[in-house]
Amino acid sequence: MHTSTTSTVPLEPWTADELAEATQGYWYSDQAPQGEIKRILSDSRHAEQGDAFLALKGERFDAHDFIAQVAEKGCQIAIVSHPVDVDICQLVVSDTRLALGHLGAYRRARHAQLKVIALTGSSGKTTTKEMLGSILSRLAPTLITRGNLNNDLGVPMMLLELRAEHQYAVMELGASHQGEIDYTSNLVQPHVAGILNIGTAHMGEFGGRDGICRAKSEIYSHISPSGTSIIPAQDDFTDQIRAAVQTEKSLSFGEDGDVFATDIVLHAQSSSFMINTAQGTRSVNLPFAGLHNVHNAEAATAFALAIGIGLDDIVAGLETAQGAKGRLNFIRKANYLFIDDTYNANPTSMRAAAEVLAQQDGIKVLVMGDIGELGDSAAQQHYLLGRDLVSVQGINFVVAVGEFAPAAQEGARSTQYGKKMQAFLNQAQALPLLTSLVETHQPQSMSFLFKGSRYTHMETLMTELMEKL
Repeated sequence: MHTSTTSTVPLEPWTADELAEATQGYWYSDQAPQGEIKRILSDSRHAEQGDAFLALKGERFDAHDFIAQVAEKGCQIAIVSHPVDVDICQLVVSDTRLALGHLGAYRRARHAQLKVIALTGSSGKTTTKEMLGSILSRLAPTLITRGNLNNDLGVPMMLLELRAEHQYAVMELGASHQGEIDYTSNLVQPHVAGILNIGTAHMGEFGGRDGICRAKSEIYSHISPSGTSIIPAQDDFTDQIRAAVQTEKSLSFGEDGDVFATDIVLHAQSSSFMINTAQGTRSVNLPFAGLHNVHNAEAATAFALAIGIGLDDIVAGLETAQGAKGRLNFIRKANYLFIDDTYNANPTSMRAAAEVLAQQDGIKVLVMGDIGELGDSAAQQHYLLGRDLVSVQGINFVVAVGEFAPAAQEGARSTQYGKKMQAFLNQAQALPLLTSLVETHQPQSMSFLFKGSRYTHMETLMTELMEKL
């Protein structure tokens, strides 16, 4: 399995006995390795002496095929679901995917001092996680989910990186099928956990938003009894979410919640507001644009308060937080502003990004790629997006790129602003239009926003346009 997710920090080593105990496996032919095992990894390209290679099996690959290869590189240990004919110490387990979970849970249980926050939601997870990471890392060493390691493989991989000095962990949990969050939150054993929102991401897998709500609500069943559940006060599904809460203590965020923002002022690339809590009220200058990020800051404040962080420390962390790559990053080039929001997209975040673009200077161009994982509702969701995006005041052009661009254009044409949208089936077709927009509007300043689902790689189109300027 190839992911660029290998930790660069020295990890806490394992012994052969610990590996066997954690996975309930056995050493094939009683050949257990001697000495310390420095790390467990699933990417055969990085395996070396001292590592244990975990042979995962997916629909389109079987890493048992790579064991001979890792042995040649000097890796002397493999965790397998069946013995292979390779001269290497083999820990045989019933299922390597579940063994990874057992290893993560074992490592988590060894860190009793750790205070853990777990969060999920349809949008805002990564930014809220980064805000919490900024708040907590100022106070003590904190483990924070890297990249998109938020699924049934990524979460235990992150837990394997726990070290003795960690005081906090912020774990992002994603759901692509029912039962996944039940599984990962059980591994993580959070003290504080909650849902940011229930949107339309992954609608295909869950058969609608009710299914998404049920899947995300699994996070509440594994919070320690003395812990706190975090609830969005203003979600369409707030009542269903409250019904899933099992802890005595809960904190809600957003309008009419326990933690809420007032006096909100949105600037082109930042925002300011008052944060109101039972512990007091403070002013916040947030280095993130958009109302949706004010809501993310409300959530981050609620999570941090619930884990015992003081309000002054929370504000200091929020004011120095940095966005993740491809999340509303502002890039200036001469007379042009490029907003790189290409990391991912769902209908909610696409609308929020459009509002941020509308706050910028000059001619404003929104370049939208397809949104994936919407199932049967994909065409309808893109139609609604097209309708809504061209109607955002201040946006001059919307360029839709991808298989569902025609559906978005139909939506645009259902309004009086239909001429604002151009639709293209691929990036190569869209680039000449973008170039000509630049040429026809010189020397005016222009602001471009690029956004789409991860698989659309909208950053490629953005880079190509930037290179032509």
